[in-house]
Amino acid sequence: MLENYLPVLIFIALAAIMGLVPTAMGLVLGPRSRDEAKDSPYECGFEAFEDARMQFDVRYYLVAILFIIFDLEIAFLFPWAVAIREVGMVGFLAMAVFLVILTVGFVYEWKKGALDWD
Repeated sequence: MLENYLPVLIFIALAAIMGLVPTAMGLVLGPRSRDEAKDSPYECGFEAFEDARMQFDVRYYLVAILFIIFDLEIAFLFPWAVAIREVGMVGFLAMAVFLVILTVGFVYEWKKGALDWD
C-alpha cells in the first residue's frame, strides 16, 4: 500500500527542493544592500501618513474589479472552448450567461471611468 504513495512523496520532495534551493541560493549569494528606503513601509505607492482607515480613491477598486473581470473571463473561456463539443447547448448557454454578467461589469467600469488613464 505504501508503494502507491512513493511517486507522490518523490514529487513533493522534488518540488520542495526546486523551491527551497533557489531561495537559499538567493539568500546566500544575493547582494545585501539595505537602506532606509528599502526598509520603509508603504501602501499603494505612497508613504503611510494617516490613519489606516483613510479612504482610498475609488479607482483602486475599479482597477481591481477590471482585473478580476478579464482574469475570470480568460480562466473560464479556454477550458470551455476546448470542451465545447462535450458540454453541448447547456454549456453554451451557461457560458453566454457568464459572459453577459462579465459584460455588465465591464460596462459599469467603463461608465465609472476606470478606463480613463488621466
